[in-house]
Amino acid sequence: MGLRTIEELCAELDEKRRSALDGGGKEAIEKQKAKGKATARERIAQLLDPGSFVEIDEFVTHRCSSFGLEDRKPLGDGVITGWGTVEGRKVFVFSQDFTVFGGSLGEKHAEKICKVMDMAMQMGCPVIGMYDSGGARIQEGTDALNGYGKIFKRNTLASGVIPQFSAILGPTAGGAVYSPALTDYVFMVDGESVMHITGPEVVKAVTGEAISAQDLGGAKAHHTVSGVAHFEAKDEAECFAQIRKVLSYLPLNNLDDAPFKATADSPERADITLREIVPVNPNKSYDVHEVISRVVDDGEFTEVQAGWAKNIVIGYARFGGRAVGIVANNADVLAGCLDIDASDKASRFVRHCDAFNLPIITFVDVPGYLPGADQEHNGIIRQGAKLLYAYSEASVPLVSVVLRKAYGGAYIAMSSKALGCDAAFAWPQAEIAVLGAEGAASIVFKNEINAAADPSAKRLEKIDEYKAEFANPYRAAERGYIDNVIMPEETRKAIFTALEAMESKRETRPAKKHGVIPH
Repeated sequence: MGLRTIEELCAELDEKRRSALDGGGKEAIEKQKAKGKATARERIAQLLDPGSFVEIDEFVTHRCSSFGLEDRKPLGDGVITGWGTVEGRKVFVFSQDFTVFGGSLGEKHAEKICKVMDMAMQMGCPVIGMYDSGGARIQEGTDALNGYGKIFKRNTLASGVIPQFSAILGPTAGGAVYSPALTDYVFMVDGESVMHITGPEVVKAVTGEAISAQDLGGAKAHHTVSGVAHFEAKDEAECFAQIRKVLSYLPLNNLDDAPFKATADSPERADITLREIVPVNPNKSYDVHEVISRVVDDGEFTEVQAGWAKNIVIGYARFGGRAVGIVANNADVLAGCLDIDASDKASRFVRHCDAFNLPIITFVDVPGYLPGADQEHNGIIRQGAKLLYAYSEASVPLVSVVLRKAYGGAYIAMSSKALGCDAAFAWPQAEIAVLGAEGAASIVFKNEINAAADPSAKRLEKIDEYKAEFANPYRAAERGYIDNVIMPEETRKAIFTALEAMESKRETRPAKKHGVIPH
């Protein structure tokens, strides 16, 4: 046999490319489509800018020689990897292919993911993983388990250096769930995504409880009950739109600046309706989303974990075109109290924003920590300490606005001056005190109330006295704990001006390996 011509060699390459594109074969692709799911390559095409994807390791195959796999070596080994752009900005991606061995992870499959993660770190670009997998490839045994471990290690080293996103677009079970859990954000699709450590069959066998996969670990369960899913989408198209949206607020890496978005919305804009949104009566509720939408650029707020721990609101917005993170107590839910889930939710977001150089704006209306044996026994002390830790550790510009109530330790935890807040503002109706007026008056004036001819009337009198003396922002302003008391309609301008002043903020920390966050 003589040397082959270039045409023959190119024909061979073309055939291999076609084989790689076929994944697990036409029948397997049809099954995927029948479930309403896109293929691994189609998903990448939907996420990235058209024509921008560059694939790597297209011809990688497994090297398992047991259980009949030696005769089945599909090109790519069940995961598509490479890079492309989102709105012109480079990102690295991997997309598991369920048509090849059910998307199961083996040695080479894992090596492909590790390689693209390593490249993302070297280039300083986000990495986006699309998960659709039956889990570890059993035929490859410990090689598959070792592959998971290598991915987990990279997730951890990349944390706070590059943004990491996980889109769950099918099953993700057992140890496979921990790579997404180590990333910044988990996106799930209703009716399609599943995440669980042990499946419904194991749960029933061990506990006797019958539960569906969706009820156990579907998008709704993780978005509203566990808090594992940061975003829930109705379909894959909405999921990819959510990813692109969040990416638009974030820098490519921890040394980069977040993208600037020009706006015609004047930083001087004053919205007088803010005076009506937050009731002066501390016992009346309102939705803090209405405050946020009236002060940020163009009313645009992208909420994170909107379905979980609704007593606190977190998400992204912009002031004068610059991206910021927002944390806000929501008086509409549990009166805005801090509880276990809210503390956990807010503290992680504060640390995320600090890692990626996003200023943090905090809107405060908090009556305290949620009382109850359930909260105490399940660790409100531990979880509450995380929020204190996160704000104290943060070195990005911190701005807070006390809208109404700011009581006790919860006030301290919500980006107070004591924890390092750079610019603290308060509205005229703000009440900054150790306790609410009713509770404080009952303690401070206990003897006078009990000795009075009409204790009930005396108590009301003392409550009014306490309110006049302490339940206002001026005592805190006198001592410098509040930098300025502002009209509600001045909020946007005050925040914008503060952020401009703090644009060059630099803050050093004591030299150490790392802190030990409360467990």
